[in-house]
Amino acid sequence: MSDRFFTVGLITAWYSSNIGVLLLNKFLLSNYGFKYPIFLTLCHMLACSLLSYVAISWIKVVPMQSIKSRVQFLKISSLGFIFCLSVVGGNISLRYLAVSFNQAVGATTPFFTAVFAYLMTLKKEGWLTYVTLIPVVTGVVIASGGEPSFHVFGFIMCVGATAARALKSVLQGILLSSEGEKLNSMNLLMYMGPVAVAFLLPAALYMEEDVVGITIALARDDVSIVWYLVFNSALAYFVNLTNFLVTKHTSALTLQVLGNAKGAVAVVVSILIFRNPVSVTGMLGYSLTVTGVILYSEAKKRNR
Repeated sequence: MSDRFFTVGLITAWYSSNIGVLLLNKFLLSNYGFKYPIFLTLCHMLACSLLSYVAISWIKVVPMQSIKSRVQFLKISSLGFIFCLSVVGGNISLRYLAVSFNQAVGATTPFFTAVFAYLMTLKKEGWLTYVTLIPVVTGVVIASGGEPSFHVFGFIMCVGATAARALKSVLQGILLSSEGEKLNSMNLLMYMGPVAVAFLLPAALYMEEDVVGITIALARDDVSIVWYLVFNSALAYFVNLTNFLVTKHTSALTLQVLGNAKGAVAVVVSILIFRNPVSVTGMLGYSLTVTGVILYSEAKKRNR
């Protein structure tokens, strides 16, 4: 019974942190007016770097794994760069899109994963698996047509972030496939974090001119921005930690099923909080996409 309560607690923490960081990102970038998604991602990656090291070295959440070669470091760096692009793209899209539509586009990750897996490994799935991807994509097309606050640039950023997320997962399986190079997700995050910071710092300073000075000026007028950024960054790390722990105490398949439901919960909560307009067409499109993702998961399970 205690194990069951512990697992339920982990799932609740994972849901809360996932939805919390998504809503807080939207609040900061749209409602609060902190229009610096690259700097926000930089804060996230700094927190992931520091807190991952604390969790692994001091708290011993998982055993420390070391990088064994320059080649392995280059592989991790490439994953860190792609991971960085996916997070930045997602944060930029939140400036322009409602959370509900952002989640609808994000649900198409299986489509991009299947495409990249075929292009890069020539791995073919069963015909039924590919058929289930039709409603995944069709749902987003319908949702786009019925989205009252549709924004072309935000949509492009969101699709790019979703594709980058899928590419990272496929590349991770290819680049770190040998037993000697495999890293658990917590160690991988600890090593990817500093790489992402190295990419993001010059990008933020160049593309978001005087962002540090502006943030300091904002903090002088309203110190709450500091606490928002600190809490949001810690929450971004907590998403990864709870993701790892839920997978460890359940299974990857359970995580996938819970993830599908999480998207729907995030949509409902965001509509209640931000009161963004939604259309029947948009919700039908999103529902079709989620249905397609569930069918895709079932088809993949049967193929195994």
